[in-house]
Amino acid sequence: MSFIERMLRKLAGCSQHHGYVVIGEENCQEIACEERLTCYGYKKNCCKGFIFHLFAVLFAGIPYMFLHWYCQYATYTKYSKCSLEEAQILLIQDSHGQYSVEKIFTSVCSWPGSGQVRQIRYFHHHLLKFIWDDGIKGFTRLRGHDNGMVSLSHLHASHGLTENEQGQMIQLYGENVITINVKSYGRLFIEEVFNPFYIFQVFSVILWSLDDYFYYAGCIVFLTTVSVVTSLFQTRKQSEALRDLVAASNAATVTVCRRGIGCEDISASSLVPGDVIVIPPHGCIMACDAVLLSGNCIVNESMLTGESVPVTKTAPSHSDELYDPVGHKKHTLFSGTQVIQTRFYGNDKVMAVVVRTGFSTAKGEMVRSILFPKPMSEFKFYQDAVRFVIFLFFTAALGMAYCIHLYLRRHASIETVLLRTLDIITIVVPPALPAAMTAGTVYSQNRLKKLGILCISPPRINICGKVKLVCFDKTGTLTEEGLDLWGMLPSEDSKFCVHPIRDPAVLPVESPIITAMATCHSLTLIDGELTGDPLDIKMFEATQWELEEPGRDTSRYDTLCPTVVKPKPRVLNAAKLEQIQNIFGSQDAQLPYEIGIVRQFPFSSAAQCMSVIARALGSSHMTLYTKGAPEKIQTLCRKETVPGNFDSLLMEYTLTGYRVIALAYKTLAPKFSWKQAQRINRDELEKDLEFLGLLIMQNTLKPETTPVITQLQVAQIRCVMVTGDNILTAVSVARDCGMILPYEQVIQVTVKVDSHLTDIHWEVVGVPQGLSHGSFSSDSDPMLPIMPNTNWHIAVDGKSWTALKNYHPELLPQIATRGTIFARMAPDQKTQLVEVLQSLDYVVAMCGDGANDCGALKAAHIGISLSEAEASVAAPFTSRVANITCVLKLIQEGRCALVTSFGVFKYMALYSLIQFVTVLILYRCASILGNTQFLYIDLVITTSIAVVMGRTGPASRLVSERPMGSLMSANNIIPLIMQVLVTVVVQIAALYLLMKQPWFEPIKQEDAKGEIVACWENTTLFSVSSFQYLILAAVYSKGKPHRKPFYTNLLFLFTLVLFTGFSTVLLVYPVEPLAKLFEVMPISKKNQHVVFRLSLLAFPGVHLLAALFIETCIADTRWLKGVLQYLRRKDGPKNRYKRIDRDMSANSSWLLEASL
Repeated sequence: MSFIERMLRKLAGCSQHHGYVVIGEENCQEIACEERLTCYGYKKNCCKGFIFHLFAVLFAGIPYMFLHWYCQYATYTKYSKCSLEEAQILLIQDSHGQYSVEKIFTSVCSWPGSGQVRQIRYFHHHLLKFIWDDGIKGFTRLRGHDNGMVSLSHLHASHGLTENEQGQMIQLYGENVITINVKSYGRLFIEEVFNPFYIFQVFSVILWSLDDYFYYAGCIVFLTTVSVVTSLFQTRKQSEALRDLVAASNAATVTVCRRGIGCEDISASSLVPGDVIVIPPHGCIMACDAVLLSGNCIVNESMLTGESVPVTKTAPSHSDELYDPVGHKKHTLFSGTQVIQTRFYGNDKVMAVVVRTGFSTAKGEMVRSILFPKPMSEFKFYQDAVRFVIFLFFTAALGMAYCIHLYLRRHASIETVLLRTLDIITIVVPPALPAAMTAGTVYSQNRLKKLGILCISPPRINICGKVKLVCFDKTGTLTEEGLDLWGMLPSEDSKFCVHPIRDPAVLPVESPIITAMATCHSLTLIDGELTGDPLDIKMFEATQWELEEPGRDTSRYDTLCPTVVKPKPRVLNAAKLEQIQNIFGSQDAQLPYEIGIVRQFPFSSAAQCMSVIARALGSSHMTLYTKGAPEKIQTLCRKETVPGNFDSLLMEYTLTGYRVIALAYKTLAPKFSWKQAQRINRDELEKDLEFLGLLIMQNTLKPETTPVITQLQVAQIRCVMVTGDNILTAVSVARDCGMILPYEQVIQVTVKVDSHLTDIHWEVVGVPQGLSHGSFSSDSDPMLPIMPNTNWHIAVDGKSWTALKNYHPELLPQIATRGTIFARMAPDQKTQLVEVLQSLDYVVAMCGDGANDCGALKAAHIGISLSEAEASVAAPFTSRVANITCVLKLIQEGRCALVTSFGVFKYMALYSLIQFVTVLILYRCASILGNTQFLYIDLVITTSIAVVMGRTGPASRLVSERPMGSLMSANNIIPLIMQVLVTVVVQIAALYLLMKQPWFEPIKQEDAKGEIVACWENTTLFSVSSFQYLILAAVYSKGKPHRKPFYTNLLFLFTLVLFTGFSTVLLVYPVEPLAKLFEVMPISKKNQHVVFRLSLLAFPGVHLLAALFIETCIADTRWLKGVLQYLRRKDGPKNRYKRIDRDMSANSSWLLEASL
């Protein structure tokens, strides 16, 4: 059986273990890939299709638009249910409730490996291919070697594919390209204008044109055209930028190894899983995901992770461990990353086997995440806005009914009745609403850009305003990126030296601990500069050694060692020089003491350590050097070599905030050969080590960290540290930065698993007062002591987190609710933590450096990457300023944008309702608003005000009060209804005052069939309502607590003053030309008219006072919330984390009870 056939059989077999389940009926299936997909089978129904198309033609294509917006209903109108095996169409529902309709294709191809001609049924969803599997009678995702069934030894056995096998694989997998289809402007225009908003605008423009309202219709057409053209240009530009981003890897040429033939150059688009490729010595941009088979590579992965420090990739060991792209990322070259240079042994080539191609690669997944972003279902603002617009439509329906009643009673023409009735819809639902709502977000985005914070997802800015919890990485985020070597504690004869050694250079260069520091790293030279992990650089520089990468001149090591380290000549030991002279003779007398690094085992978050195999020049044996977390190194060393005071000394330094690294080594047998070194599994070597000592690294806080943490805590935004460092070091840093206050206790929860029995231990760390330590077992019954107060935090390490997740998942909500320190966390564990916090109703922000935090940054509601990159795809937000002040700025801008969006929406809603009331009252009086009056209200006042309202900047400090997050909450609706009632009362009162004037003459009944504009009813209501728009704009532009005072927005203030002055002139002193233009009653010399006009100024004043009273004394007040909670009989908090915290505070033995 050929290699490729074995692989494909494994692919077919793995479908039964990866969540591909046919549920219920035969026409339904769940597919678990990145997200759970539910598929429903349908086939064409000619009868249904004919009826639908006929119906669509009769109704002017409206059904087509409806199905374009709601594709799921197409299955009911044009197709019939059937089994998946017979299906021609699939209705797919994802885990977010979104629907799509995909067509099933059928093709005939030669099955790879067997040569048999087979029929393949498949469909594409979000650029991934799913094929039919007869074994489960369902569809499975087509995967490469990442299917969880291919072992590392299986990959090492790869010798490449024949040209025929490659051709068969291409028929199945398709070409290795990431193609971004840049749509034409014509197609983009059609897709854009089919938006319901633009359809409604077209309807409004037609209606206004029929009513001779050409000016505003023309303005709306102009503004809409500009908006559409701008949107098309931006969409096209973004598509072209994304296309150019992926074009480099699509156009590459690679060298592949053909089994039994040799190597040849082919286009990268022809690569398939199983191909063996040669990585050129000068580097390249990877066109696929591939696992190294030989050699090392220095890779820049900044495009994927935002991390600018190059990483070293090595070949994995020969083992039966199943390949996983995440678990074995240190051995995987990812598509789109740049290989800077390669390291190989002698004449061997650096080779890799292709595991994923096309959109299945890491780069493909990145592109798909941009093309198909995760919907923000947790944020209800936009859904509430749609619901409110629907409510406005129902309000318009009531107004339309009243309008029909009035005009039919007056025996008006059908044309007038239809025109006035339909006009109500365009009044109640303002066409400029969506554009006005986005104004605040646009201003915030521009302000963030000036602060060095780039955003690739503007809608998330509003979500920043609802952040309740922030997770911080430690190193490089809270603390400085670089580490300084404070000192070292060598161990000799299982005892630490009495005093720390501050300068390692005082030790002999032959000292094993110095040799370990000089060799156990992944540093490399790029353009003559030492590059790698900052910790490794500081450690290596402290030895005063130098690193050489001799390239081709490796004859002294039998062409086996690519990297050599040696002490600088000034510290060379004379005795060692004499020893070298004796070995190599006088000809080589000038040779320095050198050590060659034979193989590297890179640092792994799971292993918590790294190792190297090295050989000193002239030595008869190789040596293994290991460094890593002290707790991990302790378990790898022989017990007799570890000092007895190891734990107490480690606690002493970590509690002080130092980062401690342990070193160990082991001398390998003389028979241990180079080939064995390249093939052996690290687990076979990393045991029975001899402990060497501790390195004590000093990692200081960034000066901005403590002030930012303090402000966040004042604002009652919870701060959590998620780090890969030691738990006691993390606790110390948390205390230093104010995340944990001095009087607060930290309880470390440790879970030990033994034969599926778990022991949960607790210990108070950091504060040796009162209760100090204790433990209980899940199968025993001791009591957990009562906490002395509620100011306590939980600290958990990654190992205990995994044990809790596997054996006590019911405890995770409590641990996450009170947990502040999560240490020794692997990247996948950080993602799990974020997801658990989200399930507790937290709006979670994650701030990290973009490397090990990529998964968590993408999973969080708000991901903030501290990166120098132009914009990191690892997170929605990228800060060029490498400190956490960006978190503060984002939350401030988010709150400002959210309050602005709410204010603008409420203003636009009330604007439409004010005009709705005005128009209905005027209809009752047989009058209407004139075109110029409509234009002044709709365009000059409302549109201008709505645009400049959003310019108000954020408040300088955060407060504990959070902005409102729901438009449809009673706290928001009740004040809004009160504002509407005040508006109605003021207008009716003004009209009542007019009717009480002795000189007033209402419109006569015989004139009621016409529509009179210039009359006292019109003038009164138009003038008063003009002030109402300005009053509500000022009221809904309040500054504190989340924005600056509205008067700091000078443009808005100027606009308010200007329009207020102009509206006053229109009311008090409308000269003849102005009165004629606006169709209001002109100025009269009669004193009665003048007094009446001046009297009308009192109504806006009263309205202003009433509106301010509602917004300051009723809306957003605690007493209103209390009344509503009492009426709803609310017996507890709504958010899950608040309920859990309440229960834990009431029951201090929750940990015991939950585990029993």
